[in-house]
Amino acid sequence: MRCYSSARVLATLAYAANSVASIVTSRATDILQPLDIKTFHSLNRIGSPVVSPSQKLALFTTSYYDPTENKNTAYISCLDIYNGNITRLTENTLGTFVSNPLWFDEETIGFLKKGALYKQPLYGNTVPSEVFAPPIAISNVMYRASQDILTFVASVFPNCTMDECVLVKQRNAMRTDSAMVFDNLWARHWNEWMTMEKPNVFAARLDRTGSKWSVGPETNIAAMLPHTADPLTRWSVDDYTVSPAGDNMAFVVRPPADNMTWATNVDIYLASTKHGSRPRLLTGQMNGTASAPTFSWDGRRLAWLQMETSGYESDINRIFIYTLATRKTVAVAYDWDLSPHNLMWSRDNKSLFTVTGSKGRSLIVQIDALTGHRRELTTTGSAASIRPIDNQSLLFVHSDTDKPADIHMLNTQSQAIQQLTNINAQTLRSVHLSKAEDFWFTGAHGDKVHGWVVRPFGFNRRTTYPLALLMHGGPQQASTQSFSHSQWNPNMYASAGFVTVVINFHGSPGYGQNFTNSVRHKWGDYPYVDLMRGVDYVTSRMRFIDKTRMVALGGSFGGYMANWINGHTDKFCALVSHDGKFSTISGYYGTDELWFPEWDLGKPWDPAGRVILEENNPERFSANFKTPTLFVQGEKDFRISSTESLGAWTMMRRRGVPARLVYFPDEDHWINRAGNSVRWHTEVLDWITKWTNTSAPYRIR
Repeated sequence: MRCYSSARVLATLAYAANSVASIVTSRATDILQPLDIKTFHSLNRIGSPVVSPSQKLALFTTSYYDPTENKNTAYISCLDIYNGNITRLTENTLGTFVSNPLWFDEETIGFLKKGALYKQPLYGNTVPSEVFAPPIAISNVMYRASQDILTFVASVFPNCTMDECVLVKQRNAMRTDSAMVFDNLWARHWNEWMTMEKPNVFAARLDRTGSKWSVGPETNIAAMLPHTADPLTRWSVDDYTVSPAGDNMAFVVRPPADNMTWATNVDIYLASTKHGSRPRLLTGQMNGTASAPTFSWDGRRLAWLQMETSGYESDINRIFIYTLATRKTVAVAYDWDLSPHNLMWSRDNKSLFTVTGSKGRSLIVQIDALTGHRRELTTTGSAASIRPIDNQSLLFVHSDTDKPADIHMLNTQSQAIQQLTNINAQTLRSVHLSKAEDFWFTGAHGDKVHGWVVRPFGFNRRTTYPLALLMHGGPQQASTQSFSHSQWNPNMYASAGFVTVVINFHGSPGYGQNFTNSVRHKWGDYPYVDLMRGVDYVTSRMRFIDKTRMVALGGSFGGYMANWINGHTDKFCALVSHDGKFSTISGYYGTDELWFPEWDLGKPWDPAGRVILEENNPERFSANFKTPTLFVQGEKDFRISSTESLGAWTMMRRRGVPARLVYFPDEDHWINRAGNSVRWHTEVLDWITKWTNTSAPYRIR
């Protein structure tokens, strides 16, 4: 297709002519501004609320990035749930970062700073004091006052105490070589090469006598697992929870075996925090992934989420409840066709709260623990971090496409919602954020497919605008109407002048499990058909979209889809492929988790699998690539190896097709460092405005 250079002039004239008429204002005298790159990265981010023992107060963290100083900061505040007062408790000094707020009692809080645990009185102008400075950094700290039990996660070597692990590290540092030797998979996972040092969960008694507290000898709860001393087993604790009374713990582990890279078996164990008894396996009869264990408030039952299909990481989550006294497990809400994400018991122990994806939203659902009856409590946006207060109210974090996350209170009876924080009020007072507008169309296989449009800054129906299609990862993931601080926030593209389109193609959860399952063996088929039909649908109905100025962007599977699009259509002016698979063959051999490509596509050496892999292989269509493409890649991405982006970029440059490679040697599958995210947005927005001849309403570089 042709992308006309006159479009830049037209866009500039449109912004100049309509700047007053079409820009929304917060006050009659204040003209709103676009969400530019610097403002976006300066926004505050809120942490999960931590409710006090009296259920009257809640702690939360506020974190932010200063682009000028290139520093991250996080501090803790206290929210009075019922009068709305907010008091900052820890210092807000640039570069100071605290995390993991917790309550020791109603008047004393705790938190982590540089891997050590501190305490601080809730009232008075006092400075924090150190409680526990372990030789190894700790994380995920919990405290249960009734037992004076402190629990935490620390990475240790097999058969080592925390102190002994320091000596092991010192000896390793004196080695004369740097070789790492592997006989079994995994050799590497996510963003690191595998070593014998693994996260384990510990328990220790906290002595709060006097002003100076002390932590007793720690007990490695996972050390009682079978074969834990075998250096090849590599037990690793992924998550854990502690009963309200502090006497029991449930933790999540992946069983060590030679099939760890192609099996999705993840188990839950139950253990005492006080006795040296061996942990009890609760999920031994199931071969799928178990997750999200949570105790009832009376400590009598444990609920968790369970996948039942071995080898399938996107199987539906079922809810199971285990009764400690009878050692019996039952499933509830087994007929539900949506997949819950997490669980939390109601204060009366009669029901469970969960968040589940539903038609592009993340909604709170209440489930009767006996009958499985379900009731949706929220209807819009995206909810997270549910924290029950009493029998009829809970705290949660809520965001929407045009609203960053804040803490809200929900009345579970009336479903009334009250916003309790507004941590970005000052920054966003003069910034315009567009809402999401839903649409449905007929996609692949005759199924109804859901998407939404976010209109550009300064929108005027009489003007035409370029289109930016955002393609999510997975493919068994879904875009949600939430405010993301990642690289895929629709308002960042709308603020640069694009009509931004999001489509939850086949494979996306939230539309029934069959819709999610349907993408198997169909990577280059159903999602591609959905995306092309979705673009045709919005461009045929929204005449303000300029069909000659369209771009498509995606990460992970969305990056794969950008590569697939490049081999199958020239309707886009430019593409962005972030950590996207170029070859399904080399991509299989370079990835860390083999269960994913094996389930979705197949094994390269198996004749049937080879056919499916080649059918869905973007590299097979390399000769057709003609759309200018920006490739973005992190070196530490072991899910999609850096050679995938490098290979696609090499092919295009060798063939003389415009392409650019943006390489981050210190990033993995995501862009984690804020400074790198600033550069990412600069490169991406500059690329798509250049190739669509669009003048953004603010200077990008």
